[in-house]
Amino acid sequence: MVPLKEREATRRRISECCKKLILSQRMVEICEESSTPKQEEFLAYLLEQEVLKREQNKRARQLNRACFPVLKSFDAYEFGSIRFPPALSRDELVSCHFIGEKKNLILYGPVGVGKTHLAIALGVKACDKGMNVRFHTVTELVLKLGEAHRAGTLEKLVRDLQRLDLLILDEWGYVPVDREGSQLLFRVVADSYESKSLILTTNLEFSKWGGIFTDEQMAAAMIDRLIHHGHLLLFEGESYRMTHALMRQTAKTG
Repeated sequence: MVPLKEREATRRRISECCKKLILSQRMVEICEESSTPKQEEFLAYLLEQEVLKREQNKRARQLNRACFPVLKSFDAYEFGSIRFPPALSRDELVSCHFIGEKKNLILYGPVGVGKTHLAIALGVKACDKGMNVRFHTVTELVLKLGEAHRAGTLEKLVRDLQRLDLLILDEWGYVPVDREGSQLLFRVVADSYESKSLILTTNLEFSKWGGIFTDEQMAAAMIDRLIHHGHLLLFEGESYRMTHALMRQTAKTG
């Protein structure tokens, strides 16, 4: 004889699965009317497996749509080279809580210190949480915006970007952007203000943004929107890639 509490717990599992699968609670009612404990347990198992499969499929779709160049995680990631602002701790960063708050991250530092790795790892974590994420290099996005503008499909692309929870813009300021590209990029930043989170990786200090985006006032307006609800993370130290390349050379000659 299965205790009543155990049967009630099984029915709660069934009920929760029905909610996640957008089904009525009729299954629970039938269990209460005519099922055996073993039937209820098996039904709960089947429904939980279906929920798990759908969650796995959703994660795969989210990762595919995000367009990450590679997948990265926090495993063995070294946070020691990052100087955090007082308002953001490492745990708060890794939890992706800033995305729910629609806050931005600016990852600033020299080439090869782990900015892109961290940005992608945060994006993958956001996908795991069911969020809509997209990754672009700035050059790539500017080209896409320009092509869409000339093809008359700009509004469709903008709407697609507006539906995101997180937009990652890699290599911000690495390549100069012409005036049309700057205006289109500014629209993306302006549309994102207080509606979603942005992560920017850059090796360019704020005072030099005007030279890259052809317009000091536009650059200042971008900076204002980005930092009003944002955190600046400073990356210090030598290039990870350069250090490990030198280590490999030393190992070969040693």
